[in-house]
Amino acid sequence: MALLQWVVATLLTITGVSAQSIAHINGDRFLSALNGQNVSNVTGIVTAKGPDGIWLRSVNPGQDKRVSDGLYVYGSALAKNTSISVGDVIVVDGKVNEYRSSKDYLYLTELASPKVVAVLEHGKDVNPIVIGTKGLCPPTGQYSGLDKGDVFAVPNNQSLISVENPQLEPELYGLDFWESLMGELVTIENPRAVGRPNQYGDTWVVGDWSTTGDNDRTGLTVSPGDGNPEAIIIGSPLDGSDNPTDTRLGDHLETITGVVYQVFGFYTILPLTNISVVQSLAPAVPPPTSLVSDGTCAGVTVGSYNIENFYAGDTAHVEAIAKHIVEYLRTPDLVAVQEIQDDNGETDDGTVDADQTLDALVAAIRDFSNSTGVSYNYTYISPLNDESGGAPGGNIRVAYLYRADVLQLRNPAEKGNATTANEVLPGPELRYNPGYVDPGNAAWTDSRKPLAAAWELVGGGGGGKGRPLFTVNVHWTSKGGSSSLHGDARPPVNGGVGTRQMQAEVTASFIATLLAADPSARVAALGDFNEFAFAAPVADFARLSGLADLDAAAGIAPEERYTYLYDMNSQELDHVFVSPALAASLKGFEHVHVNTWVEYDGMASDHDPSVAMFDIC
Repeated sequence: MALLQWVVATLLTITGVSAQSIAHINGDRFLSALNGQNVSNVTGIVTAKGPDGIWLRSVNPGQDKRVSDGLYVYGSALAKNTSISVGDVIVVDGKVNEYRSSKDYLYLTELASPKVVAVLEHGKDVNPIVIGTKGLCPPTGQYSGLDKGDVFAVPNNQSLISVENPQLEPELYGLDFWESLMGELVTIENPRAVGRPNQYGDTWVVGDWSTTGDNDRTGLTVSPGDGNPEAIIIGSPLDGSDNPTDTRLGDHLETITGVVYQVFGFYTILPLTNISVVQSLAPAVPPPTSLVSDGTCAGVTVGSYNIENFYAGDTAHVEAIAKHIVEYLRTPDLVAVQEIQDDNGETDDGTVDADQTLDALVAAIRDFSNSTGVSYNYTYISPLNDESGGAPGGNIRVAYLYRADVLQLRNPAEKGNATTANEVLPGPELRYNPGYVDPGNAAWTDSRKPLAAAWELVGGGGGGKGRPLFTVNVHWTSKGGSSSLHGDARPPVNGGVGTRQMQAEVTASFIATLLAADPSARVAALGDFNEFAFAAPVADFARLSGLADLDAAAGIAPEERYTYLYDMNSQELDHVFVSPALAASLKGFEHVHVNTWVEYDGMASDHDPSVAMFDIC
């Protein structure tokens, strides 16, 4: 009998209590069958120490891939005990506990109230499990069997992992995979960043394993049913060092070793020390758009940009957005902008107008455009006070910038207001130009109303007075209230999806009326839809309105359709949809990744802008 086995057997004979193995505590499900029970003589090798506890690994790991041989032992006194070190074999008593800080999170199985019974050995080798070799690779498609094949399905929140507690299938489902490694010391070789770090330096990565949705910047783009479960977030280092906060999408990192854990609703690896960037991709920023207006009907450019809580009082933000419009969007003839705040920003004093805010942007664009001195006009409708959502007091709304030397509002005899609904008149023409789409509809409660407008070329040349260009600038309700893709609810909660569905139907109905009046009308709906193109609200909008997704019309590869980084995913919340006639006149469409490619401090907005060019002669 080996010395360690003899010591353990002797110890158990003396105490007269059967040992519980780490594997037995974890079991092959998300929740331990021993939850709430006191256990004795749990033996394991110390693999890591943190500020509030330590991690153990079974002395003799099992062969069941569903069962983790790692365990978190919670106790700050134990963590600070300098007589216990990594590589020690210890025996502890304690209570099995399932912990989470929010009902929306998955539980973490831990051993609480620990008492060290014995230290059996020192200096034991601790070798991390390498993810990405020997077939130990995370699944790339599905998160959980409870999602029924679609993590983005509607209706969502149909079951809870904490209630169902399914048996783990780590070769099929991402959450099961990471749960099967919970508490283990692991290594990721050749990691790369697939997201931007938060203010604490927590960074989403993938390692040397298969991935799906790879875009040219080596991020992971979401696709129908696939939210990229193969990614994992790297959290706070256990040695107290700090992760960098300036890593970028696609950065190559040094090998990462740490323990699998649960933090704020996500499976996480807590690294032994801070992550380090080996190489960043070039170029650091994208090139400007290649779509440049020639000032005629043969090359009209239209842009869309959510400029994130924009108001005149933030001079640095004003200059950054103006620089983007001039240098990267190359001053499109028409720009649909979203998240325009009122003139005093988030001061909630009843101010709703935004002339000073937009004047500041127009002036900054003119200054940045140097010798050409590009001059924009703007149009918008003020919302009712505190009824458009967004930052309290900000009264965000959508607006249009348009080059006064190229475009003008068509028949702008009457402008709508916050409560007047636009109408489609014979011609077709708009009753108000611009005017809100059905602002009294309950779909827009505490949300932005779409702004419909009709445009023509200055002077009526080319495709001018006889053939207007209709646009609908949208900013649907946010995803606030969503649960994480790693959360308890399955499929995860998609916050606001019901409201966006209503908004989709109202917006589509207005556009369908335009196309019913003239099937050859040139119509574009553009802006921040706050939803994926394949999700029900946007897919239904396209079907009901009769418009086509411009990404598809332009032949943009699905992996390159992204305007936003969130957690591990490159994703597209900003879209342009066009009528058949406008699709036929398309000359190009580009997403300009001026914000998703840069570090956090380099962002002017959390969204990327997009630019399209049309021949409307």
